Amino acid sequence: MNGDKTATILLVEDEENLHEALKLNLELEGYAVTSAFDGVQAIEAIKNEYFDLVILDIMLPEMDGIAVAETIRLGNNEVPILMLSAKNTSNDKVLGLKKGADDYLTKPFNLEELLLRIQKLINKNQKLQDKSTVGNTYTFGDNIIDFKAQEAVTKYAGKIQLSKKEAMLLKLLIENKNEVVPREKILQAVWGYNVYPTTRTIDNFILNFRKYFEKDSRNPKFFHSVRGVGYKYTE
Repeated sequence: MNGDKTATILLVEDEENLHEALKLNLELEGYAVTSAFDGVQAIEAIKNEYFDLVILDIMLPEMDGIAVAETIRLGNNEVPILMLSAKNTSNDKVLGLKKGADDYLTKPFNLEELLLRIQKLINKNQKLQDKSTVGNTYTFGDNIIDFKAQEAVTKYAGKIQLSKKEAMLLKLLIENKNEVVPREKILQAVWGYNVYPTTRTIDNFILNFRKYFEKDSRNPKFFHSVRGVGYKYTE
């Protein structure tokens, strides 16, 4: 696994013996595993934690895997999903992939193949998250940010010392300018742990940015909250 962060997996499988066997093998590979035994538990876990991968069985009580995948994607969550199914018909496979699965494996499967697919999906996802485009300094409006020194010189607040998290969040938003960055991505990239601080935490950062960089913090030109989805930096 790349990086020093333990990759986290949500394992959604209702068959207890298989669930325990998979969990054990994943933990032996060094992954941190959260368990869900039905679709409702899975959705709840997704809301409260960041995962690098979801292993999702199709046949689940309460809410099937197809509906779970669809719900995850409707929430703008890009987490990789690996679907497991006892059904080997191409219709099921197509439906699973259509509803947001990134990969699909039929039971019974070879453990080694499963582990390889998992690693591939996690590595690909981490590479996408690691791409960096902004240099050490960035200028917009009448503001200059020095990410390395964690400082900013602004027209409205003068020279300010940024906290490490402020600098990281600014960089992330600027790297994705004009695009909404989902709350999940911010929390994973900036906070880097799996239990989320509240949305209010990010809101407070955005309010600070408006104080620092905006002419009128009530009518922001640069830093926007997109209700229920995430945050956006625009130029």
